[in-house]
Amino acid sequence: MSHKQNEERFATRFERKYNEFQQSKAGSIIRIGSGIAWNLMILLLVVMFIGGIFAVSVGAGYFAHLVSKEPLRSPEEMRNAVFNYEETSEIYYANNVFFGTINADIEREKTTLDKISPYVIDAVYATEDEYFEEHEGIVPKAIIRGLLQDITNSSSQTGGSTLTQQLIKNQILTNEVSYERKAKEILLAMRLEHFMTKDEILEAYLNVIPYGRNAIGQNIAGVETAAQGIFNKPASDLNLPQSAFIAGIPQAPFAYTPFKSNVSGGGLKSDDLLERGISRMKTVLFRMKETGYITEAEYEEALAYDIKKDFREPYLRANIEEPYLTQEIQNRTVDILTEIFAAEDGIDPERLEQEQKLKEKYRIIADRAMRTEGYRIHSTIDRDMYKEMNRVAKEYQNYGFTYKREKRDPETGEKYLVDDPVQVGAMMIENSTGRILSFVGGRDFELSEVNHATQAYRHLGSSIKPLLVYAPAIEYGVIGAGSPVVDVKFTSKGWSPSNYIASYEAGIIPAREALAMSLNVATVRLYYDIIDRRPMEFLHNMGFSRLTETDYTVPSAALGTVDASVEENTNAFATLGNGGKYAKSYMIERIEDKEGNIIYQHEVNPVEVFSPETAYIVTDMLKGVLYGNGTAPAVTGQMNFRPDMAAKTGTSNDFADSWLVGYTPNVSLGVWFGYKDKIVENGVKRNLAQRSGAHPTTRVSGLFSRLMNVANATNPDVIQAGARFERPAQVVNRSFCGISGLAPSEACSAAGLVRSDLFNAKVMVPSKADDSIISGSYVSVKGENYLAHPSTPAEFIRAGGTGVNEQFIQRMLAPLGGNASKLFPANSLFAKSVVSGKVFPADDVAPAPVTVSYNGSTLTWTASPSNDVIGYYVMRDGVRIATIQDGQSLSLNVNGGGNLSVVAVDITGLTSTPASISVEEEEEEVPEEEIPEEKPEEPETPSEKPEEKPEEKPNKPEAPEEDKES
Repeated sequence: MSHKQNEERFATRFERKYNEFQQSKAGSIIRIGSGIAWNLMILLLVVMFIGGIFAVSVGAGYFAHLVSKEPLRSPEEMRNAVFNYEETSEIYYANNVFFGTINADIEREKTTLDKISPYVIDAVYATEDEYFEEHEGIVPKAIIRGLLQDITNSSSQTGGSTLTQQLIKNQILTNEVSYERKAKEILLAMRLEHFMTKDEILEAYLNVIPYGRNAIGQNIAGVETAAQGIFNKPASDLNLPQSAFIAGIPQAPFAYTPFKSNVSGGGLKSDDLLERGISRMKTVLFRMKETGYITEAEYEEALAYDIKKDFREPYLRANIEEPYLTQEIQNRTVDILTEIFAAEDGIDPERLEQEQKLKEKYRIIADRAMRTEGYRIHSTIDRDMYKEMNRVAKEYQNYGFTYKREKRDPETGEKYLVDDPVQVGAMMIENSTGRILSFVGGRDFELSEVNHATQAYRHLGSSIKPLLVYAPAIEYGVIGAGSPVVDVKFTSKGWSPSNYIASYEAGIIPAREALAMSLNVATVRLYYDIIDRRPMEFLHNMGFSRLTETDYTVPSAALGTVDASVEENTNAFATLGNGGKYAKSYMIERIEDKEGNIIYQHEVNPVEVFSPETAYIVTDMLKGVLYGNGTAPAVTGQMNFRPDMAAKTGTSNDFADSWLVGYTPNVSLGVWFGYKDKIVENGVKRNLAQRSGAHPTTRVSGLFSRLMNVANATNPDVIQAGARFERPAQVVNRSFCGISGLAPSEACSAAGLVRSDLFNAKVMVPSKADDSIISGSYVSVKGENYLAHPSTPAEFIRAGGTGVNEQFIQRMLAPLGGNASKLFPANSLFAKSVVSGKVFPADDVAPAPVTVSYNGSTLTWTASPSNDVIGYYVMRDGVRIATIQDGQSLSLNVNGGGNLSVVAVDITGLTSTPASISVEEEEEEVPEEEIPEEKPEEPETPSEKPEEKPEEKPNKPEAPEEDKES
């Protein structure tokens, strides 16, 4: 049988058997069951398919619902949002010298991919987003895995966000934990991938992601800030283990950061807490090995690396190291940005100043921008000069007494004592530009956060005199440098100003000497002559910000009752140093945004306040402050170089303030001492002169000298010690009669009263001839010289005096009056040449008698109480034996007995009743062996010549260290 036949036979047999099985009971059951199973399977597949479509539809609908409120953002809006991350602003000293960063809630510094170590990028890929280069914003399986973990509440959360999603969450959305936020994150991530490159996304991510804290406990973000804050190196220089450590931090920034918070003082955590971050670093290294970014050898080497030794040591932040400077730069930056932002919104500057709520609104905006917009703020401060000046100020030992102040803890109510030392404020300004080169804000920022160089406003004392009185008087053509001014006391509306030594009156004195000696009375008299011209406008034009309308009208302003800061006062003297041109002081040179665009640049625009002639003449006068009878001769002796320099001191009432402001052709330096508060608890006043040894001006002079020395040492190119003030062509030297200021007359020349000094030829030179001189004998009454009366006894008259006429006297004392005899007191500059032409008003009444006494051989008597007594006659038995002039001793050695008497004589020749005393002549017993050989006794001739008058020492005080204002 063939093979084919066999196959046919087998098929027939199988078919027969199958049919038999189908017809059997078992076959029927199987046939029916399989049919049902098949149908169920088909039904299940249909149901699953429909359910899947339903689930997808529901999910899509829910997703659409979750993102329905998300606005449709344009590509430009999304790009701007992504790249608009906060960046810490930086401060610079002059000449682009980095100073520090501004304190913000989070510190961040922008960088670019080419400045980031490849190890960092590889570590981020391996740890955060393995498929970053392939996906289009999301990884679906990661999202599903994360969703299932969330639904099942799995304790193992592996995360499912790509770098793109994390960027969206940080820059556009929030950290809110919700399905709505997640759905928006997914949608925006996919959209972002369509119009941003992978490099752009990665760079933005590395600049915004949080990295915990830096070594001083500040919150930080961005890989560059992390590299600097954790390892003190740029991100480009990070090695493999450092890169792995940083890349691991973002998963749990504050758990993995190696540093404590700034509340805890910063610094490294304990070893057990550090181990968390190190363990995370090892995980990152393992992932890098598993994904092929590093080899097994690199992995093992990195594991063995001691990362702890690389952690940065705590350091001083700018606002901690130099708090006064940081505060000042930030405040000024906010002021500038406030004006810029308001101007951008069309706000008129005047309206901004008038409406405080509006200004406060823009200040808040400006302050936030200053801290978070990544500005580069360039100041004018010379780093070395600033540090050296503040070092010198800190080490200076002669500030004065430190009081104690009681304070109360606001929480516990507990009282405790803190130091209340003499505070200091100092500033150096470049005259021609107004650049603030350096300043000293105070003794200790923790004791007082007030910057005493810029924020404290105090009475100017006599430092105001050249600015408010002498310079305006010269500008108006009222005086020249040596013109006579009158230092004679007066009373006006109950006010009687006096000099530092209250009894001292200089009489007629050259203006330059009155200024150098800082005589109050002469200054106020001169101010009365010009006050109606409102000289306070000069101060207004030089930026004094606290002037009131009262300041314009009260005469006491001439003695410094005006308030100003050290900066304002120094800036005004810089105006004199700059030839009369005021260049407003400034500390912010320019501000750049984070892209390097200049948004602010200071412009120097000097404005003429005084003429160059006035500035030069006042400068020449103020040089006298540093020499001779000036109030600050100690300055130059303590300086180690000799610049061409002028200066002025000042002391306010009760020694509450002490000033010294000096300037050279290039720079001006102002120094102020004073207690933070003039009056403290229970009305107790703080007085610079109490418990402090040296005079306040001497102490200020010491610090001034030291500050000038270090300024010159650190930046001699700016100080330019060899520079000299240039004399304008119209400043001329002219002769004049020293007592009147008029052109010399023959009588003035004959009296030796001709002087010469500087004048501004544009407004004033002496032209009218002097008419004040008269000749005449004079007599002294109680120390003052007067013209003799016709009946004045000759023995009291001092011949050869040069007097002045009544018209001159009235002119010099007008409009305030005063004692004419004080115009030429015995201690005045002109005392030897001129006596007052005033005639003493005699009362035609005989003077009151005196009282006499005798002791041994000395006859003594009291002064007659009458006010017109010019001297005394001493007589024996009615015969005059001596004539005693006013001012001589009220005693006389008289040998021999008899009836001794003393008679007072007044200016008209009237005499008092004699005051007598009888004296018996006593013979001295001498031992025989000691009796000398008798010689013929010389006849005693009563002499009418007065006894030799002892040399009178001038009543002029030693050069006062400073003048005290009333």
